Amino acid sequence: MSIAPDRLITPRQDFIAAMGNAATGVTVVATEGPAGRFAQTVSAMCSVTADPPSLLVCVNERSPLAEAAARNGHFAVSVLSAEQAHVSDVFAGRPTAGTPYDFDCADWDTLGTGSPLLRGAAAVFDCRLGDAVVSGTHRVLFGAVTAAAVSPDARPLVHHARTYGTHRPL
Repeated sequence: MSIAPDRLITPRQDFIAAMGNAATGVTVVATEGPAGRFAQTVSAMCSVTADPPSLLVCVNERSPLAEAAARNGHFAVSVLSAEQAHVSDVFAGRPTAGTPYDFDCADWDTLGTGSPLLRGAAAVFDCRLGDAVVSGTHRVLFGAVTAAAVSPDARPLVHHARTYGTHRPL
């Protein structure tokens, strides 16, 4: 790739601009237990392996979710549907109305771990914490998936260039 000299910016700014052009799914990661009930909007989630089923999420160390999920020993991941953009904003701390991080903005269920899962999500994963690794400003939580479910008719919420959208087959 060739970049014109007038387009060069600092490595951090370059990284942020390039990541802003990557489309990502939008998830809410939640935990509940002795360390408390917390949830946070997270775009950094991916599968690790199918054998055994596991995934990872990256949570900012400043978020109370990072420590609570580690201490509770479990967390849940809800892949938001296109109709849940408002939930993403609430758990990103920027609701258009109401209070940030307010669980009353949506309906919740639980599975085996007791971590909150969003009703109506495109997919959900209930996880036991496998490992937690600090990398820079974030904690990478590895989850052993104990249960997963999908809503086949739900369209997943996607974030790209600071806006929400959804998937459209080509």
